[in-house]
Amino acid sequence: MKLFSRLRNSKLGSSIAYHIHPRKVKFEWQDTPIDWIPNQPYVSYFINEINMILPSGEFWFCRLYNKVLPQIQDEKLKQDVQAFIRQEAMHAQAHNSANKEYLTVRNIDIQRNLDVMDFLFSQLLADQPLGVKVPKLLEHQWDLFRLGIIATVEHMTCVLGKYALYNQEWEKLGADPAMLDLIKWHGAEEIEHRTVAFDLYRHLGGSYIARYYLSIIVIVAVIGLWVDGTAHLLKQDPRFQSIRPAVYKPWIWREWYAIAQRDNNLMPSPFWLVSQQLGYLMPWYDPLHEGKTEDAIAYLNRSPAAKRAAKLKVA
Repeated sequence: MKLFSRLRNSKLGSSIAYHIHPRKVKFEWQDTPIDWIPNQPYVSYFINEINMILPSGEFWFCRLYNKVLPQIQDEKLKQDVQAFIRQEAMHAQAHNSANKEYLTVRNIDIQRNLDVMDFLFSQLLADQPLGVKVPKLLEHQWDLFRLGIIATVEHMTCVLGKYALYNQEWEKLGADPAMLDLIKWHGAEEIEHRTVAFDLYRHLGGSYIARYYLSIIVIVAVIGLWVDGTAHLLKQDPRFQSIRPAVYKPWIWREWYAIAQRDNNLMPSPFWLVSQQLGYLMPWYDPLHEGKTEDAIAYLNRSPAAKRAAKLKVA
């Protein structure tokens, strides 16, 4: 009874007292090698694929959140959402800069991966999915379904952000400072705004039960797209052309698992990623338990890309 009373009485507006601060960043990619983690081509490509996965999705977050903004009744939550939108837009721009100024200029074909993500977010999950107009009676449910996807994805990105922020192994191995900063800066902001998507989903009527099927959809989609995109990058590299990596071939999955088994600080295990979703399925789930805001802010205050952008603004 206490549990259900707690659920009924849980606050349905903003769950944080602090204010989220959007930041501008400026990355310089001219010295970043393809193997940005030395002697770790698989891991480097695997994490580089994040640059292709995220921008379309983050711009989609922004479009949907702008659409539902007038429906938010809690003023603090509205402020949180507006700050979230600005942060996500900057994330997309930062990853796009890596795509254009780092990968493309090094003759890596990324367009196929970008097209896959653009189809998913600009057509399949659009206001009119695949051009089909959603009936007025179902419009809120369609929005709520998509908001639930965002909340579930944001839990996963917060978990990955926490992994990246506290990771020390990449730096020990001599990882490229620009890419390391991009991953840690993004991870820190994911921790800073980790409550927003969940708060908004509940505020507009998202249910607890829906978290179960949404989690299945998101886990399968994210891991599948991540591995598929990585395979496309790997097979362009002469070192992997004899293997011809593909999402449907066992090698790419075995290699991921083997590397993570040797050193979970080098890349997270797929089983670990799935296990981290279990907390989101608990009735008492609270995003604030994922990471520490003060650690995230501490990194954001010293991020080289954020400092570089601040200097350019002053100049």
